[in-house]
This record gives sequence, C-alpha cells and structure tokens, in this order.
Amino acid sequence: MKLESHYDLVIIGAGMGGSSLAYTLRHSPYSILILERGGYIKQEAANWDVGEVISKHIYDVDEKWLDAEGKEFTPRVYYNVGGSSKFFGGTSLRYREKDFTGRDYPEGKSVPWPFPYEELAPFYDEAEKAMGVRGLKGADESEPPRGEFPYPPIESEPEIARLAEEFRAQGLHPFPLPIAVYQGGGGHCQKGSPCDGFPCKIRAKGDGENAFLRPALKEKKDITVVTHAKVTRLIHNAEGDRITSLTVEIDGASVEVSAGICALAAGAAGTASLMLSSTSERYPQGLANGSGQLGRNYMAHNNTVLMAFSLFRKNPTRFQKTIAIQDFYNGDSVKGKGSGNIQMRGKVQAANNAKHANFLVRTFAGFIARRSFDFWLMSEDLPSADNRVEVIQDPDGQMRTRLSRELNNLSVHRNFVNSFRKILRSMGFPFIIERTPSPSVIQHQVGTARAGNDPAASVVNRDCRAHEIQNLYIVDGSIFPSSAAVNPALTIAANAIRVGRIIEKELAQN
Repeated sequence: MKLESHYDLVIIGAGMGGSSLAYTLRHSPYSILILERGGYIKQEAANWDVGEVISKHIYDVDEKWLDAEGKEFTPRVYYNVGGSSKFFGGTSLRYREKDFTGRDYPEGKSVPWPFPYEELAPFYDEAEKAMGVRGLKGADESEPPRGEFPYPPIESEPEIARLAEEFRAQGLHPFPLPIAVYQGGGGHCQKGSPCDGFPCKIRAKGDGENAFLRPALKEKKDITVVTHAKVTRLIHNAEGDRITSLTVEIDGASVEVSAGICALAAGAAGTASLMLSSTSERYPQGLANGSGQLGRNYMAHNNTVLMAFSLFRKNPTRFQKTIAIQDFYNGDSVKGKGSGNIQMRGKVQAANNAKHANFLVRTFAGFIARRSFDFWLMSEDLPSADNRVEVIQDPDGQMRTRLSRELNNLSVHRNFVNSFRKILRSMGFPFIIERTPSPSVIQHQVGTARAGNDPAASVVNRDCRAHEIQNLYIVDGSIFPSSAAVNPALTIAANAIRVGRIIEKELAQN
C-alpha cells in the first residue's frame, strides 16, 4: 500500500484505544492513518481450538523480553488488529467513583486520576452502546451513577442461576455481569464455543475491531489502516515541542510519514517502549520524559483463578460468564477479608485441563471439567516506580524490552482469595484448584505513562496530551494512574472517546 506523505492524525496501534479513537472521528473531515504492528486475525477453525490457542499459542507474539534479572521470557501479548481485546471475555465493568479518587491499603495507596468519574461517565455510555454491553442497572450495589444499559443482561443458565441463589444465601449479592457479547435479543453468539481468552470466529463480541474499527471504516472512507507496520521512532521539531514525523518499517523498508497529531495506542508496554526508544538530544531519557516517569508504575492486577467442584454435582453450563460479585470490592463491610472483584470465567473444558500444572487435574481432566465452576478473582495492583518497562541494548546491539515487576498489595489479595474459598467450601465445594497466572501473561497492563496535573510526576496531562509535546496524545491503558480491580477495556475505550473529542477540536483549530 502506498502511503501519503502526511496525515492529519496518525494512530499507532489498532487495539481498543486506537480503534475507539478512530471511531470517534469517523464523521470528521480529517485524514487518519492507523499503523498496526500485526495483522488481522482470520476467522478460522483455530480461533476456537484450545490446542492451537492455549497450547501452541499461535496468536501470541514471536519475541523474547527480559525480566528484572535479565532472563528471557515470552510475553503473552498480542500484535494484531483489535489488540488484546480480541481475546478478552467481554467483561465491561466501569471503574467506581473511588477508583478515580484513590484508595488506601495496608501496603500503600493508589494514585488519584486528574479527572473524576463524572467527567468520564457520558463517554462510558457511548462506549457501552458501541460495544453492545449487556447488563442491568441497579443490580450491582457498588456501581457508580449511570443510565440504563444499552441491552438487557445475558440470562444465566440453570446451574449458574442456582449458584447465584446459593451466594445470596451466604449474604452475598451476585449480579448480572456487564458483558460485551452479542447474545440474546437477536445476538449471534454460539453458546458453548470458547470465548474467554479466544478470538471469536463469528465476530460475536464487542472487541476493538468489531465494535469500533469496522464501523469506523464503513462510515469514513479516508481512514487508512496499514498492518504489519512497526513504528520505530517518533521525530520532533527543533524546539522539541511537536512531533513532525515518524519512522515506520513496512515490508522490510523504512518510510517516514508526517503527522498533524500523533496518538499512541500500542499498549502500556508498547507505548512506553516506543517513547523510550525515541531519544534525542532534547529528550535523552526518552520522548517527553522530563519527569522520568515514562515506563514506570507498570500495573497488571493481582489475579487468581479458582476451579471449584464437587464429586456429586455436574455443571453442564455452556456459557458460564454471566454473574459477578462486588461485595468485597470496597473492603468497608468486610475488613480483614481483603478486597477485589469476583466474576465467572469462561467454562473450563477438558482440553484446558489437559495441560494443567496439577497432575491430578491433568489425569482427571474431563471428570473435573464436567463438574467445575470457574472463577476469576482480581485485586488492585498498586503503582510502583520500580515496576517498569525499559528498553536496553543487549551485547549483540539489539534493543530489547525489559519488564521489571515485583508483586504488591498481596496481603489484601491473599485475604480476599481465602475469604472466598471459605465461602465456596461452605456451599459444598470441597475441592478448589487454585492457579495464579504468570506475570508474563501481561494481562490488563496499564500505567506506564501516567496522566496527572503535575508535569514533574506524570507524562501526560488530564487531556492525555504529553506535557512537553503539544501534538502527542496517548489513548491506551498507559495513562491510567491506578489499576482499580476491574477489567480496563471499557475504561480505555471510554477515555479514548473523550480524548477523541479533544483531538477533533484541536484539528479544527489548525
């Protein structure tokens, strides 16, 4: 594909942030270029093949990162149109009001956002509508002020409805999980297909590509998407206050494109890496990194997977991800029991268990899968300057991504997990298999280019524009000052829509 020499807006990354930004500007007169490092995920049988996706990792990146000790590992990140949202389970919970103002924990504090929930609320509305989020207003007692959901909740199958009643008998308040899956009311989701952690073969979930990019391309003809295009450098003017162009590798050739405005949406690790690589005499520590905060404060949640089962109770549920529990979220009414979000995860199948680390789970893979109820427990990961993404040069002269991360807030998470395990046992689940995802999975990555009002302590301002560069914006999870304890995809989309309105006004003034 032949590129033009200049575009009004260049978006780097076609994940949830980049796609929703393009969607926001779909009725504008401005030329838009989207550069995506990967390609489109084909609709193919492998989309739903556990062996191909989970065992062979056919959609994962083919590269090695370094950990804090310099050891190589394969990060489970995705370079493709739609980004990691192609593999999300559709969970679309809003951050709570207190998530924006900061929380205190025994091990530290989260960082307040430079704008309140109320400012983002109308953009949450827009994102939910575009993504086709299904839920029930008022069912979750912890939810922030909001209007009605665009679609009614997905109905729980009999065993999950029974499980919800059992949770209520324990004094908990399960509610329909807000989820962006096109099921019910004319939706075309096929129950029983892998969903959580898999790309959808029939495009039945509201990921970045399906919900935002495809509609944008349909309505606006001058959006150019170039795949397998790796941006290697951002170039600024002599004053160092504007991006003038960017260098892109396409089909083995290096090309340069100029941009009126540049928007980064390459993910928390990818965005930080690109900016750190774009050094100059003006920015020796990395582009727009006068604060020294670029790449720091990496967060990715504390996660635990629980598989609870009884020998005498089967769970034939085909689509399990329909309820969640927020009773522990604020921690106020359950002090000493930890805090976090509980949600059902995609139904475990025998093929999932066949590769499990536990020998007994592998041996009785099918028996356990037919009886298990599967949960995802998530607690807040606190920002730390030492948890960071760096770009270093190895002995061979190659530039490498290094991710240093030491888990924190673990006492809160451990208390939370143990409290829920006790509840499950009291409900008649004597067997509970626990698994903690490896940090290499890179799920829910946020925080490496924090938004804030103080240029000395943040990378971008409240509008998500770099403090030091007038035409550089960031619209992915990098800007998050805190991780909260819910999935970030919906908040990334809502904020990108908010920033899109700001960018549109700036383009109109130029």
